[in-house]
Amino acid sequence: MLWVTAAWGGCFVAIHWGLRDAPVLWFAALRALVAGVALVAVATVQRRPRPAGGRSWWLIGLLAVTNASIAFAAMFAGVDGLATGTAAVLANAQPLLILLPAWWLYDERVTARTTVGLVVGFAGLGVVAVPGGGGSGAWLSMLAAVAITAGTLLSRRLAGTDLVQAAGWHFLIGGAILAAVAGAVEGLPRIDWTPRFVLSLAFLALVGTALAFWAWFTETLRCPLGQLAAWTFLTPVFGIFFGVLLTSEYPGRWAAAGMVLVLASMWTVVRSPAPAAST
Repeated sequence: MLWVTAAWGGCFVAIHWGLRDAPVLWFAALRALVAGVALVAVATVQRRPRPAGGRSWWLIGLLAVTNASIAFAAMFAGVDGLATGTAAVLANAQPLLILLPAWWLYDERVTARTTVGLVVGFAGLGVVAVPGGGGSGAWLSMLAAVAITAGTLLSRRLAGTDLVQAAGWHFLIGGAILAAVAGAVEGLPRIDWTPRFVLSLAFLALVGTALAFWAWFTETLRCPLGQLAAWTFLTPVFGIFFGVLLTSEYPGRWAAAGMVLVLASMWTVVRSPAPAAST
């Protein structure tokens, strides 16, 4: 989870750089499509079994819409309208969003300490959203967090399906949907294939998407979702760090205060005892 969250944190800087050379939706579509092609190629070379049955493909389709199409489009648009660090915090509110659904769907109970963390975390998100950029950028980043949370909950049901095949095909389908929407909204792709853009896309697609989500889906099958998602509190830490280091974006006072509240709430959640399953 340390390298996964570091990769996801670095994605926000890569998105920030790549958006100088490509429109939002086409860039998001390329991220998903390149990652999908890479994963399906690996699965083919390793002769992994393709998903079979309507249930598997229905689940992969839902993952494609939530975890790829909606999440990537909202995330890229959010970065386009916010500072890198602020977008990283808001788009990674998953630990605060996943606990109640995980309790309802998978009997992972929420402790009193975790409830306090939720309250503090949502207060922090409000502080970040308004002074830290506000407007559509903040709400788009929050939409990305909701979509990723839905994808995480759905990924728990991938048991019995090869994860590399499932991850690859859901990115291919989600990327195709994004490309169709991009064509309708932004027209033909106008991309400047500079070395900066190629490196940004390669890091986003291969490291921050293909490898990172392969590892993430693997962990969702064997760890409590609330406990696992709490590790992603490190993603905005890395995002803020890389934003300061590489783009010289320093958060304002109110945004910094909101980030502290969010990170404190996530720390409260990650330190909570593992929730006992109901009987």
